[in-house]
Amino acid sequence: MRPTKNDIAEGTRSKVIESILTPRLADSADLMLQAKQAHWNVTGTNFIALHELFDKIVDDAEEYLDLIAERVRQLGGNVEGTLRACAKRTALDEYPLHITASRDHVEALSNALAKYGKAVRQAIDDSDRASDFDTADIFTEISRGVDKWLWFVESHLRE
Repeated sequence: MRPTKNDIAEGTRSKVIESILTPRLADSADLMLQAKQAHWNVTGTNFIALHELFDKIVDDAEEYLDLIAERVRQLGGNVEGTLRACAKRTALDEYPLHITASRDHVEALSNALAKYGKAVRQAIDDSDRASDFDTADIFTEISRGVDKWLWFVESHLRE
């Protein structure tokens, strides 16, 4: 931890970084790349709609990643955001690499979004318990966005 005049106790800051922010940073990077995988490989009658939708999810996941990384720095931590570091920590399931059909990508990405959303809601609760309400607020913002994307993606399962 680097020195900071942030008035949150160092032990709390360290715990929030290690147990809440860093794991969700890894999930955010994984979600971003899973959505990009879907974007690159989707085919089918809804190709352009899904191709564009998946890319919008990529953009928002990158914003989530940046919000979380910046919070780590605000609390005096060091961001561990390399691909290898994130791959070791992500809680998301492996994305199927050889699918191309639109319905398969919709199913896979909706699963990833649902799992990510659940972890983000847990991060809100954990941040609240640690009395780090600013971190909880960041995760609340992310949760609203993820729920919106899950709704958008899942609506393609109703065809």
